[in-house]
Amino acid sequence: MAKFTKAELLSNPVEHIDITKIDTRGVIDAYEKTAYQARNTARAARIYTQMLGDTGCAVIMTLAGSLISAGMKKAIITLLEHNMVDAIVSSGANMIDQDFFEGLGYKHYIAPGSPESPPVDDPTLRDLAIDRIYDTYIDEDELRVCDDTGKAIFDALEPGAYSSRQLLAEFGRYLDEHHPENESILLTAWRRGVPVFCPAFSDCSAGFGIVMHQAERAREGKPSVTIDSGRDFWELTKIKLHTMEQGGDTGLFMLAGGVPKNFVQDIVVSAELLIEKGLATGGDTPMHKYAIQITAADARDGALSGSTLREACSWGKVDVVHEQMVFGEVTSLFPLIASDAYHRKAWAKRPQRKLAELFEGAAV
Repeated sequence: MAKFTKAELLSNPVEHIDITKIDTRGVIDAYEKTAYQARNTARAARIYTQMLGDTGCAVIMTLAGSLISAGMKKAIITLLEHNMVDAIVSSGANMIDQDFFEGLGYKHYIAPGSPESPPVDDPTLRDLAIDRIYDTYIDEDELRVCDDTGKAIFDALEPGAYSSRQLLAEFGRYLDEHHPENESILLTAWRRGVPVFCPAFSDCSAGFGIVMHQAERAREGKPSVTIDSGRDFWELTKIKLHTMEQGGDTGLFMLAGGVPKNFVQDIVVSAELLIEKGLATGGDTPMHKYAIQITAADARDGALSGSTLREACSWGKVDVVHEQMVFGEVTSLFPLIASDAYHRKAWAKRPQRKLAELFEGAAV
């Protein structure tokens, strides 16, 4: 294998797709007259536009897999800036190891060659302190700074239990105070009052930060910050209940599957139970009216990531009138749907919901 220096391997940064500069409406129109996943992609795009045209609908986006490192950040920021997404439920890696990491000023890099025939093997990358995500590289030394910054954010908070939304708001606030010039989903969400949830928040760089924070506090005999996953569920359920109170519906735009997919679907059942037990007010709880998912997972193993949205109907979570599964790789298909929706401008009359204001202030 050829020998490379660390600087040579980290010299070709990933560039984020700008959906405002590409117009995919013609592609989606053409796909509608074809078959298989092309037609499914077109139908998903139509449902997303319909979702956006329904001004009473709160749109919740889910993110799983490694999307920000793969160049999807700017597209998601554009959706936030134009009220095309009202809340986000994400894996921790997308928000901290990737988005917050880039918000600090760092980058992800294109790996030379291909993962099937790499010019540099993984033990060599380990020696160079380079982490690999398929065909993308990350500087481990910079990622350690991200870990330490997370610890500093936790250190600055009053001890107690916080939802991931509260903590991620603090990460957004930190970027606004220290790196306001950098593009970041968390920064944009913080500024626009869009709540962001990570139901498995410890499973990322923030997990290293909170471990260091808690270990240090324990050694000093002091209380620490903890993550309250139950509060996460309650807060996200509040979005469903609030939307019902306003006479509106909810819609899902799900990129890949995993924990974020299940978490956001479950809020229908959670809201229903709270109303049944007299712990919340309201009538019948409507299922998510709209739902689209892009996933490369297979439905046949029974796992959640590939389970169909029609299956979710049997659980009382997703209606079957406006739903579409698209089986394909997210980074290939998401920009097509997002650009199509952006250029059709069904979002133009949508309000800026600022759902973060439903909670005890926009942050903590």
